[in-house]
Order: sequence, then structure tokens, then C-alpha cells
Amino acid sequence: MWRYLFFALVLCLAVTVLPAQAELQNVQVGGEVRIKLDLIYNWAPEPGPLEIRVPAFLLPNRPIGEFLSGAPAFNGLGLISPYAWDDKTNNLTLTEQRTRLNVKADFTNDVSAFMELESYDFWGEDFRSDYITGADRRAATGDDVEMYQAYIDVNEMYGMPLRLRIGRQELAFGSQWLVGPKDFGPFYRGRSFDALRLTYATDITTVDAWYSTLAEGGIAEEDEDVAFYGVYATCKALENIAFDAYWLWVRDARSLNDTNFIAPIEWLEDAFNLDDYDTTNLHTVGLRASGVLGAFDFDVETAYQFGDADRNGFFFKPYLYGDDGAEYDAWGLTAQVGYAFDVAWQPHVFAKYAYYEGEDNRDINFWQWLNPFDRPEASVSFNRLFSNQMYNGFFDLQNDFSNAHIFMIGAQAHPMEAIDLHVDLQYIIADEPFDSPRTVSLGGFKVPVAPALSFWTQAGDDELGWVTDIVITYHYSEDLMFMAHWSHLFAGEGLEDGSFFAGNGTIFGGGSDDDDGDFITFETRICF
Repeated sequence: MWRYLFFALVLCLAVTVLPAQAELQNVQVGGEVRIKLDLIYNWAPEPGPLEIRVPAFLLPNRPIGEFLSGAPAFNGLGLISPYAWDDKTNNLTLTEQRTRLNVKADFTNDVSAFMELESYDFWGEDFRSDYITGADRRAATGDDVEMYQAYIDVNEMYGMPLRLRIGRQELAFGSQWLVGPKDFGPFYRGRSFDALRLTYATDITTVDAWYSTLAEGGIAEEDEDVAFYGVYATCKALENIAFDAYWLWVRDARSLNDTNFIAPIEWLEDAFNLDDYDTTNLHTVGLRASGVLGAFDFDVETAYQFGDADRNGFFFKPYLYGDDGAEYDAWGLTAQVGYAFDVAWQPHVFAKYAYYEGEDNRDINFWQWLNPFDRPEASVSFNRLFSNQMYNGFFDLQNDFSNAHIFMIGAQAHPMEAIDLHVDLQYIIADEPFDSPRTVSLGGFKVPVAPALSFWTQAGDDELGWVTDIVITYHYSEDLMFMAHWSHLFAGEGLEDGSFFAGNGTIFGGGSDDDDGDFITFETRICF
């Protein structure tokens, strides 16, 4: 209830500073067209989109955490993966197009409004004609055009450097390591928030505070919404150096129930503290320092996550009940240092490291296997929230790659005024690899030694592989650009053994092989 009171209070605050009448002064129209061809080789299973790597009956008592099938009890379908890493599968080829059109209206008294429409499509989705019969039909336009942004700005409130922005809007803070608009990589559908945001900004200090509704639970329960709160502060007291501190809070109050039995059994569940899920509260606190010192530049950020992870624990069900005591307790870190040479081509070299703490409690010992009343323990890795950073086109297509260490070196240069060149080399290992059932290899197949003895496992390899990137960008004009990107994966054995690195550490990434892969894109974009 208190968050609604806070929302009403801010609205009242806005009303008191708005004039009785605001006159339209200026209208601006803008937009973009962005088209990209994606080719990903040896990546997806055939026919897809998922393949069972280890069926559930080979995983008795093990809390796997099955997030994909929608039926996690008794480990759902078992160990399933959306990845193949196999040159015998079909390759993924598609063309994306994102079209945006926006209007900004400026009024008197520092009031403005902004609206932006967006259509995101794959080529061929809406073709209207059947070439065989010649029949034409209406386009499938059910979800083509969306209101991507629509907000009101009130600036200089009460004569202070205070801005109120209310409505659907993008949120982007710092390096966008944890909060950004998802504007890079394939499937760039964008990300906007239905939010209320206050910004206090001076030459030295900027403080943002916001509330956003991520999901509306309806009227079935009084409190079953998903909300995102945060405070982000930046200090630029030192020349060319910025310090950031922030607190982010995702609160998920949607109800969770393992069972819906009759009253006597529900009483027993209460007595034994079963099926007792609380509200999920994911808190993230972090610090960041970035800047330029002479020819050197740096960007270092670390964050710690804590709180109740009941929604994660709900999916870890070796039998009927999940882990209603799961907790967030994970660290994340990203650090980059670079050096710019004052010579022709303006080369810039850099080294980068990223760490997303992983947790894998999916193996059990003999006594846990023997005990029919053993309670499952969830595996909760670092959650990257709403990141806008993509490390490569193999593991991180949705900006959700976790449970890993990423080492990177690279360089950028400008061989011509209109051309940018980027190259990098990455080495990636899993933080907590998965222990698979003990098997023997026969004729290229892995045969379980003792399917019922799920405590008998073999350690998985942690090496996911090496990745190279080459990106060439040609700026035809200030508004029009063309880009080509080639990424090659030198697959490690850890891709076949598998670990839970996708979906913020909730989705298994093991394939049917460990073949190398390629990720190639060609993109053009015009903005106006």
C-alpha cells in the first residue's frame, strides 16, 4: 500500500508545480530504421527449440531447476538445453527490422511530452500474398506496432535542478551494466519501463530515484505485482572521473504454490514448513568508478546481490516441493582499463575482465540420495537484471550470461575518417560447472553407468571456449551507417559437458557436441 501512497504523493507534487495552462511551443519529429541480417552457425538444436540432454528419470533426488517446460515438479523434462554446439544441426538465418517514429512536444514552463512508436519484425512475417494461389490477405499485425515510450517531463521544479518524468520510458544508468535499453546485439527489441522517475542534477552530482511496474498481477490478490525500485547517484567532483553508487530492488509479490490440497494436508504442510513461499526481494547494491587519466581510461564496477529468492527456489523440485528458503547471495564485477595512442588511426587498446558468481547445488551426496525427506537446495547465480552489455553472439544473445569468468583483450582504431574498426579476443570459463551423471562412451554415445544412483556423478569441464570478434563500421553520413560483425567460437569441452550459464544461471547450456561456431551480422541504420 505504501508504494501507492508514494506514487500519489509525487503526482500531487507535480500538480502543484504545473501552471494552469501550458502552451505548445515546438514539435520535433524523429525516428530510425534499423535492419540486420543474422547468421549463427552450429548454435541451435534441430528441430528445436529445445533438446533433452538428460531425462528426468536419470536425475532422481537432484534439484535441477527446470525453468523452461512450465512443469518443474519431479525435475520436469530433466536437463534440457536450447543449445547444440554441433555442426550437424541447421544454422539460424534471419533478418530483423526495427522501425521507430517519435514526436517530442515542448510547452511553456519547462514542460514537454515524448511519444515513440516501435515495430519490430522478422522479414517474411507479414507478407500478404500466397504466390501459388495468388490469394492476398490482411497482414498479421496483432503485435506489430507498440507504444515503446510515452512520458511527460517537468523540468526545473520549484526552481531547483529537479526533473519529474512519468510514463513509459527507457532507463539507462552508468555503463548500462545492469540497467539499460537492450539496444545491442541480435533480437534488439528494446526495453522500456512503465515508471515514475525523479532526477536531481547539478554540475557535480546527479541523483535518480524511480519506481516501475514490471508486471501487474490483477485483482486476484491485493499484492501480487512485480515492481522495480532504485536509487542511482553519480559524483563528478574530480575532473574527468566519476563515482557511482546505487541500490536496485526488484520485488515480486506474485503468489507461489507447490500444491493445492484439501485443508488437512495443507495444515500438515504448514506444520512441516512446506510450500511456504514469501515475496521475492532481489536487492543489488553497487559501486562504480570510471574516467580518464591522461592517455589511460578505466571503468570498474562491482555489485552484490542479496534477498529472498523464492521465485527461483520454486523451480527446484526433485519431487513435489521446491526450495522456499532460497536466497540471493552473489557478487558481480566488471573492470576495464585502456590506453589511447596519439598517432595515426588513433588506436586504443584495452583489457577487460567480468565475473558473475555462479552457484550449482545440483549434485547430491549418498545420504541426501538415501533420505526421502531431504529438502532441495536451489542454485542462485548473479542476476544481470536489465543489462545492455553483450559479450558475444553465442552465450549472451539475451544479455543474461552468468555463472562465468570472462577475460578479454582488444583494440579499436579509425583507419579512415568514416571507418571504425574493433577487434577482441575472449577466454570464457564457467564459475560453477555442472556435474553430470556418471557415463561411459560407447560408439560416440554416452551411456549411464548406474541411472538410479544419481549421487554418482562426474565433474564437468569449466572451459567454455575462446571467442574472436571483428567489427567494421562505416559511417556513410551523420545519419546513415553500415556495420559488419564476425565472431568465431573456438569451442571448449565445457560446452558439451554443459553448465548453467544462460538465463542468469537458470538454463543449461550443454550441447550434443563441442564444435566451433560462427556468428555473422550485417546491419544498416538510419536515424533522423
